[in-house]
Amino acid sequence: MLMLSFPPPICRLPLPLLLLLALSFAVLATAGGASQDKGPDLPACNNPFKLVKVKVWIDGVEGEDLSGLTASFGASLPEEANETSKLPSVFTNPLNGCSNSSSKLSGSVALAMRGDCDFVTKAKVAQSGGAAALLVINDNEELFKMVCSQNDTSLNISIPVVMIPKSAGDAINKSMEEKHVEFLLYAPTRPIVDLSVVVLWAMAVGTIFTASLWQEFGTSENSDGRYNELSKESRNAGTGNDDEKEILDISVKGAVVFVITASTFLLLLYFFMSAWFVWLLIVLFCIGGVQGMHNCIMTPITRKCKNCLQKTLNLPLFGDVSAVSFVVALCCLIFAVVWAVKRRASYSWVGQDILGICLMITALQLARLPNIKVATVLLCCAFVYDIFWVFISPLIFHESVMIAVARGDNSGGESIPMLLRVPRAFDPWGGYDMIGFGDILFPGLLVAFAFRYDKANKNRLANGYFLWLIIGYGFGLLFTYLGLYLMNGNGQPALLYLVPCTLGVMVILGLVRGELKELWNYSPESPSTMANLTAEANVV
Repeated sequence: MLMLSFPPPICRLPLPLLLLLALSFAVLATAGGASQDKGPDLPACNNPFKLVKVKVWIDGVEGEDLSGLTASFGASLPEEANETSKLPSVFTNPLNGCSNSSSKLSGSVALAMRGDCDFVTKAKVAQSGGAAALLVINDNEELFKMVCSQNDTSLNISIPVVMIPKSAGDAINKSMEEKHVEFLLYAPTRPIVDLSVVVLWAMAVGTIFTASLWQEFGTSENSDGRYNELSKESRNAGTGNDDEKEILDISVKGAVVFVITASTFLLLLYFFMSAWFVWLLIVLFCIGGVQGMHNCIMTPITRKCKNCLQKTLNLPLFGDVSAVSFVVALCCLIFAVVWAVKRRASYSWVGQDILGICLMITALQLARLPNIKVATVLLCCAFVYDIFWVFISPLIFHESVMIAVARGDNSGGESIPMLLRVPRAFDPWGGYDMIGFGDILFPGLLVAFAFRYDKANKNRLANGYFLWLIIGYGFGLLFTYLGLYLMNGNGQPALLYLVPCTLGVMVILGLVRGELKELWNYSPESPSTMANLTAEANVV
């Protein structure tokens, strides 16, 4: 079905890679936490919401830290752990914390379940019982923002009030059945910019830059060899090499169908997300990653060592295969399998990023934009698509579909692999900064077109489009992360910033230079002409 949605040339592309491309375009949002909207600010109820670390000791042995969120009322927590002390924990009785507790709360951290009364009432009851702090256990895994009700015109809550997720409450309840549990609460500040953002920015920009110049690295010397061996007439009559046969020039219709297909995949992921579904995506990702890595390794080998492919092996089902290619493919397969087995390890992000980058470099060789007309349709559709599924979909589905899919809700702890991710180095909360493949592939198609156009027209760097689009893409990513910071880490539609900074830059430059009409109706060169241009022109 997927293959039939595209013009006939798409049938030459590997099916697993096509599936991965559509799924990658479906998951576009730069990952970030999502939470419910803050309620109305009241005179005595306007504290900023802060993430809280809850250090736990069970019978004097330090356990795993928990995370929480402060309320818009109550006392502030210190930023450093050494500025506060451990406190014993006690469940309120009744557990809802809505009435005076029969448990002794004095000098302890009171724990109450969410529900049956408002948060302010729970805080007042805990404070009147002498509690030093209140932990409210949510009824799900989201950290709900605790605000004041419309009737609370004045408050006198002098203890910290923090919400923790349901799983944390269940773990605490199990530990407190037979053991003594103590808490230490503090709210460390997050760095404005983490090293992971810089690394992720460099990876995204570097992937597009490398993919755009890949033809230079991989085919120049081979083209020169064919140029010397063949006559001009035979070159013009030739059909090109196998790689050229697999290139797909995206059409206007194909661009629209592709975005519709991505929306369909996104909805399927949203409604049918489960552990087995994510496992299917992992298998497809590994297949595509192996193909991409094999291509990225074999391309420079073939270019530098022309005799390396002469020795072949006769394999069942595959026929004659180059021995070097077989060994490389086997190593790539082992790499992908090891990553899949160790995907939950702290270092697994390295393998995921390597497979993902190789996959994207290969994808940007297989698909290309023929002109700015198609680019405008594709990127404008993607622009609307990204904004709709991040910002508008909550009005229909009561949550952001894009963020829910990127977060991997209902996936049994598994995570979607179609992301580049880097662990936060200096963030006390840990976690990862992430960017979806689609946020690289969509603009990457345009940047790659700019490089081919500059090459065909022998434009210098400053007078061409490629350099300015790379700079524009870099600034677009910076604006995306600025948006994440200003929106308190809530997921952002990255194409909201990337499309104006790439397509917008190219359109403006085309207008200023009087080349917009040519860019709009540009037609790619034939394979034989491209081979000549590859041998003769050098843009960088």
